[in-house]
Amino acid sequence: MDGTTVFAPALEQLEHVKSEQGEILTKPFLEACKQILPVIDKFGTAMGLVKSDIGGNISRLESQYSSNPSRFNCLFSLVQAEVETNTAKASSSCTNGLLWLTRAMDFLVALFRNLIDHEDWTLSQACTESYNSTLKKWHGWLACSSFGVVMKLVPDRKKFMEVIGGADNVNSDMEKFCTTISPLLEENHKFLARLGLDDMKAS
Repeated sequence: MDGTTVFAPALEQLEHVKSEQGEILTKPFLEACKQILPVIDKFGTAMGLVKSDIGGNISRLESQYSSNPSRFNCLFSLVQAEVETNTAKASSSCTNGLLWLTRAMDFLVALFRNLIDHEDWTLSQACTESYNSTLKKWHGWLACSSFGVVMKLVPDRKKFMEVIGGADNVNSDMEKFCTTISPLLEENHKFLARLGLDDMKAS
C-alpha cells in the first residue's frame, strides 16, 4: 500500500467543493459522495440497500446537472429550479434525491464517528446506533424492518477495519472525512428546511 486510504479520493473532491462565493458546487459534492461507494462495498451485501440508494440519488442529480452544467453548477440550483416549477415534492425530484442522499451521508458519518469513538463496539452495534439516530425516523415500518435484518449481516469489526485499512492513517482520514463533509450536510438540511422540504418521509 502507498499510505493512502479508501477515504483519500473523497477527501480530494471535498477540497474543491466550495465556489469562491462559498456555494456548494454540484459536481465535486456528488463526486465526493460517489467516492464513498467503494467504502460501502467493504461492508459486503449488508449495505447493498444503502449503496443502491446513494448511487441512485447521485445518478438522478448528475443527470439533471449534465442537462445544463452552467445553470446547475451550484448544488442548490437543482432544488430552486424545481421549487419554481412546483415539482420539488415529487418522489422522483432532484430535491427528494438530494434530501435522501444527505440523509444517507448523515448515516455514514454517524457510523464512521461511532467506529472512531467506540473502539469496543461491534460493527453491527455501530451500524444500528447510527441508523437509529439518523435514518430511522424517516423510514416506514417496512424499511425499518429490512434495516434491522441487514444490520445483523455486517462483517466482524476487526475484519472490516483491516479491509478498509491498509494504512495506519485510516482513522485520521475517516475523522477528516466526517469533519469536512458534516458542515456541507448541515448546509443542505438548512437550505431544504428554509423551503419546508427537509421533513419528507419515505412513502
